Amino acid sequence: MKNQILEEVKRELINGHVKKRHPFRYFTLATIKNGEPQQRTVVLRKTLIDLSLVFFTDKRTQKIEDLQANASCSAIFYHPKKLLQIRVRGTAELITDQEQIATYWHTVQEASKKDYTTHIAPGTPIKNPDAVTYTNEDHHFCTVKIIPHSIEYLQLKRPNHLRVLFSRDDKDWTSTFLVP
Repeated sequence: MKNQILEEVKRELINGHVKKRHPFRYFTLATIKNGEPQQRTVVLRKTLIDLSLVFFTDKRTQKIEDLQANASCSAIFYHPKKLLQIRVRGTAELITDQEQIATYWHTVQEASKKDYTTHIAPGTPIKNPDAVTYTNEDHHFCTVKIIPHSIEYLQLKRPNHLRVLFSRDDKDWTSTFLVP
């Protein structure tokens, strides 16, 4: 049963980036800044075969600064129709291979590429939203991979909810049922 649940987790995470309207497309990423949790919504861009998750951001964002100071992070996904929650805890790794970055950059829609080309960093205070300017020369595109060390599955259902903790042991996953 636990192996089937892990397969369901994989399917749902893959569907999150393959199907545009899938609820797992957007997830909440939590990082740590000065001992305090920081949360924001990001877009799932890829689920790798080892269940690592890839998202894109501007390399000047606070989340990158947080992850460089402390690579521990968590991601939470929720499917409202299935009443399914998946929580991933892991370590973030900035992808630095230029070939890989270029491959991901080419997947970004042309209209969205400008989001990575502002003259000043995201989160910088401004007086007027119309004052944001863009550069044509360079971009600040960054890809981040979350390497999971645990995945928690929670299915809300009757007569009994179902909760399973999957923990990575090298490349294999072990699992334990939890009280929901």
